[in-house]
Amino acid sequence: MALLKSLLLTALSASTLIATSTSNTEDDSHRPIDLNNYVCEHPPYKVLMVSKSPLVIYIKDFITPPERAHLLNLTEKTFTRSGVTRGNSKSHLSVRTSQSTTAPRDAVVRCIESRALAFQGYDTPETHLEPLQLVKYGPSERYHFHTDWFTSSFHTQGLGGNRVSSFFAYVHVANDTMGGGTNFPRLDAPANDKWCQEGIVDCDEEWENGVTFRPVEGNAIYWENLLPDGRGDERTLHAGLPVLSGGKVGMNIWTRQEPLPEGIKGADL
Repeated sequence: MALLKSLLLTALSASTLIATSTSNTEDDSHRPIDLNNYVCEHPPYKVLMVSKSPLVIYIKDFITPPERAHLLNLTEKTFTRSGVTRGNSKSHLSVRTSQSTTAPRDAVVRCIESRALAFQGYDTPETHLEPLQLVKYGPSERYHFHTDWFTSSFHTQGLGGNRVSSFFAYVHVANDTMGGGTNFPRLDAPANDKWCQEGIVDCDEEWENGVTFRPVEGNAIYWENLLPDGRGDERTLHAGLPVLSGGKVGMNIWTRQEPLPEGIKGADL
């Protein structure tokens, strides 16, 4: 209920922003962010309910063009082979063939963090948020079916508990990109044709395969990982499908049940 109330407040705030803000020119939207004069402002994004159980929400225009360019510049030379957690270790397996990095917490990253927290309701503390992770996928790269919540206490005990929620935002999608969608095989496919017409859902996929969201720059998917009793929700199983051509950069924003230990996020820039 807290999240639904927060969505209503977000929609009202977005309407206010549209009515009162000064419109930017196309050049302004691609101008590099001047951190010396930076002011955190949240865009009037649009939310679309995909599923109420499990809760899955699609968010249009969640990350602005200047923020996307800034994130790419900030992390440009820091990507390394992505790891996968298994039991009490982290390894590099063929099920995940992307590259990943953690975004340093400058003013822009902290602004995006505050947006993700407010989306979930103002009672979600900053201390519960993991560092923002960027993931880069090139041709043939993918992340096979997995859940964001952990099955082993090794990754939860003393580490903020399990992951309550996830955002996956699209930071960059090359113009020639084919494939690379985000598939939820246990979600029911939406019935309305607008999901297809607006390019949100890949309607070339068979309905029995669940829901596949196309990679669209600036947009994001939000979902809740845990059942009311704290157990992981198997219905949130998902995959980053193979990129057939082009490439994409996504961003993971994860919220834990409890505060993370000090020092995990690192110092603010």
